[in-house]
Amino acid sequence: MPKFVLLAWISLLAPLAAQAVLAPPFGLSWGDSPEKLIEFAGRHELDVRITIPGDQPDLREFRVQSRKNPLPSSTARALDARFHSGRLFEVTLHYGKPGESADRIEGQFNEMKRQLTVKHGDFIPNQQARKTEDNFSTRTLSFHHEPVKGLFLNMVFTEMEDLLRKTREASFSLIYRNDNLLQQLEAAAAERK
Repeated sequence: MPKFVLLAWISLLAPLAAQAVLAPPFGLSWGDSPEKLIEFAGRHELDVRITIPGDQPDLREFRVQSRKNPLPSSTARALDARFHSGRLFEVTLHYGKPGESADRIEGQFNEMKRQLTVKHGDFIPNQQARKTEDNFSTRTLSFHHEPVKGLFLNMVFTEMEDLLRKTREASFSLIYRNDNLLQQLEAAAAERK
């Protein structure tokens, strides 16, 4: 009978554990190969730029975006995906475009933060800074949520104001990052060397 009780508890707790997992957007999964992202871009006729940092040969960075429109079923203008040893460990969505009102973009940031807080839980402030130099003022806000140790959802808002011309631009990014997977991939790569 104790085994039955243990199995019953595990079956009840399994869905709760699954809710804590933070999956990347657009149907991607942690550990995916770049092919899934390339297929997504091809299906939606999006541009893809691939960068291989010279000092980090195991790393691949993909930028996916449309020349004119936001990403499909999204208001994000671009997606950056980072792969280590051919496996996805980070996705960044970029919002806001040049010429768009800084107040409107900040409103979108605050609304997205509110929606994500309802969906995932509270965000913890990381940084709130303002810096003025050479008649430019930069304001940065960042927050993070860590539903499971090593799995992060970060939000970063940046506003730049030209004090001479009295203009403001803003953008923000939403970053999904799996440090647990990255550490495993780095350890496996180190063993191969």
